[in-house]
Amino acid sequence: MEAVQFRIARPTNRLSEIVEFYTKGLGMEIIGSFSGHAGYDGVMLGMPDSKYHLEFTCHIDQPLLNEPSKENLLVFYYDDPDKYFAANNRLQAMNCLPVKPENPYWEDKSKTYEDPDKWRIVLFNGLFTAEKK
Repeated sequence: MEAVQFRIARPTNRLSEIVEFYTKGLGMEIIGSFSGHAGYDGVMLGMPDSKYHLEFTCHIDQPLLNEPSKENLLVFYYDDPDKYFAANNRLQAMNCLPVKPENPYWEDKSKTYEDPDKWRIVLFNGLFTAEKK
């Protein structure tokens, strides 16, 4: 793999609500945005070094979008318990309460939330470690 950045992009019809959820709730930063580009508005939200970021786009016609399954997950790993609890507190202060994860793997080690589009967000208290077989 030679790529040095990646972006996950998806459409939304709730762009302002999505931006609020990811910036105020999760602390991501707006690293770029555009409006009126061939009928699209969009925003890019970055992690601390901006090499990994999310893009949300909204078309002026707001087409019908498919609902995600409960297994469409975006997982954020926290290496500091205080930051993990702070992120949970910020989301809950925005009246975004945890939901039961579909997959029991996430229980007891993380909290699962839904963003305004009902995409699932997992806040994991710890770092990813590959399981050896």
